[in-house]
Amino acid sequence: MRRPDWSSARRLAFDATASLPAAEVALAEAIGQRLAAPLVALCALPHYASSAMDGWAVAGPPPWRITDDLPLAPGLCRPIVTGAAIPTGTTAVLRSEHAAVLGDRLDVTGDARPDEPRPGEHVRQPATEAALGERLIDAGTLLTPAHLALAASAGHDTLSVVRRPRVALVLTGDEVVPSGIPPAGRVRDSFGPVLPALLASLGAITAGVVHLRDDPAALRAALLDTASGAELLVSTGGTGDSSADHLRAVLSELGAVLLVDGVRMRPGGPSILARLPDGRLVLGLPGNPLAAMMGILTLGVPLLARMTGGPFPEAATVTAAEPLPGRADTSFLVPYRLTGAGAGAVATDHRGAAMMRGLAAADGVLVCPPSGLEPGQAAASIGLPWR
Repeated sequence: MRRPDWSSARRLAFDATASLPAAEVALAEAIGQRLAAPLVALCALPHYASSAMDGWAVAGPPPWRITDDLPLAPGLCRPIVTGAAIPTGTTAVLRSEHAAVLGDRLDVTGDARPDEPRPGEHVRQPATEAALGERLIDAGTLLTPAHLALAASAGHDTLSVVRRPRVALVLTGDEVVPSGIPPAGRVRDSFGPVLPALLASLGAITAGVVHLRDDPAALRAALLDTASGAELLVSTGGTGDSSADHLRAVLSELGAVLLVDGVRMRPGGPSILARLPDGRLVLGLPGNPLAAMMGILTLGVPLLARMTGGPFPEAATVTAAEPLPGRADTSFLVPYRLTGAGAGAVATDHRGAAMMRGLAAADGVLVCPPSGLEPGQAAASIGLPWR
């Protein structure tokens, strides 16, 4: 099977699945998730007439006599604070700065307008923000703190959201050490501390993590294990063609369908997307750190966008500020920094497949086409989830 190009691979990943079912969650748990159904007002906003100012509820023209009696009859007034319900009989609210109190009498100060307060002034009428049953937020909206505050104001305690996908991590490699400075021939685990947070930023929940040696039987057992309830398995390492790379052979043995068997890009070309017979998806990432990150940005981002109910993540465009060489039939994924004064993108240093320093300093990743780029030429750009 011929490897797809970078753009086609992203679309294949997006089309490989569907949005997960909806779940009802408490407001505090809904932030960062997508609304599964339109949100409507369960009450008018505001649902009662209220004061827009600290001051005095007054009835009729001045002067007024201060009272505690309700309702207010013409010629009477009583103190009121912002947000308090307007007493029956109120004509307007006189703000405290323009109120002159003398004993049990209230008048308007000399620096107020001659017609102050006008009828209805500083009174928030019911339903001025929303009517009962009015649609406030569309389905598919990524919920922010402002959305949740609006939902609470509109009477909601829970929201129907697209459920977060559960992801199981299968991290492989005989050479990987979990901590400290590795000896020669060994490398630090740069995936275990990073992938759960990165996947969370894409809307997923890490449901389990296993570390394996390069052993096909152990890998087979890990892929068959459904205890985590994960819809997606993300593996690292084992996607190449060496004697230590077992993912393709194990997937074939399990009867998986390869949806993306590598991508015509560097780094990250050996990235794999497959579907197991039980419907679970497997995203196989190369073992080199930068290559794995490019696999996530290329396949993982659109895949999780679809699972979480989002739209296809269209690529932005960025202009190159320097020439970048191409390679026939391959897209180079180049971490870049944006130069000042809108001059465009400059490739970072240290961007080999095993290096993370260039990506750590980057503003994004430029997709350099096979023909290369000249200064001033635009190309697709991948956004970084942590930016």
